[in-house]
Amino acid sequence: MVHLFDGKERCATLGAYIIENKSTVRAAAAYFGISKSTVHKDVTQVLMHTNKSMYLAVKEVLDRNKSERHIRGGEATRRKYKGDRPNS
Repeated sequence: MVHLFDGKERCATLGAYIIENKSTVRAAAAYFGISKSTVHKDVTQVLMHTNKSMYLAVKEVLDRNKSERHIRGGEATRRKYKGDRPNS
């Protein structure tokens, strides 16, 4: 877990993490130890007003994640029934 300060610094840090790692909101929230709601609000609402170029880059990653989520869900289901789930 990484400690983040409030405000613009947190938004910029979250945005940079999502862009660099092509991360999901859920993964970023887990990494920083904050809620998914906070991450989503920071990178969609607050970042839009504080750093427009970073907001657009984050939006591309999040849009790609959204378009691929049905594939990730299908893969998880396949692993579940095949028995390839780690420690479950």
